[in-house]
Amino acid sequence: MSLFTKSRLVQFATAALLMVCVVSASALPPAEGRAILTLSGRVADKNTANAAVFDLDMLEKLPQRSFTTLTPWYQQPVKFTGPLLRDVLAAAKATGTVLKAVALNDYQTSIPMDDLTKHDVILAHRMNDALIPVQSKGPLFIVYPYDSKKELQSSVYYERSAWQLKSLAVE
Repeated sequence: MSLFTKSRLVQFATAALLMVCVVSASALPPAEGRAILTLSGRVADKNTANAAVFDLDMLEKLPQRSFTTLTPWYQQPVKFTGPLLRDVLAAAKATGTVLKAVALNDYQTSIPMDDLTKHDVILAHRMNDALIPVQSKGPLFIVYPYDSKKELQSSVYYERSAWQLKSLAVE
């Protein structure tokens, strides 16, 4: 093998190694705990064969938001905490026009992706600073900041607020 060929081979191997490092540095890590959310469909960064799966720790590592709002489901205002739903989708490089949300009880709703840019919709994992148990609409609850705009105080947005969320399909 000539010196020129060896040199090209080393350059190629170095470039390949750098590509692997860059790809793995940006890749969604695997869920280590119990999976609580599955993102499927138009998802570019998957950590399983067909989807991006999140455990609670992964969701808590994303920037967190909190707001307190009145809802039709509770008599008093409730403080909700979790990442913005758009940040969850960005973590998996998900793009589309509609989210199909499915709850543990098989409730389904469609959420236009525009909602996520117009409103600070969060994927709440805490209510009043406590993890949300399944019996209280957990472990995940899609919540709009209903008190921030009058238009959000309507059945259209309440119906998009899936609780006991288990999966999102990006279309």
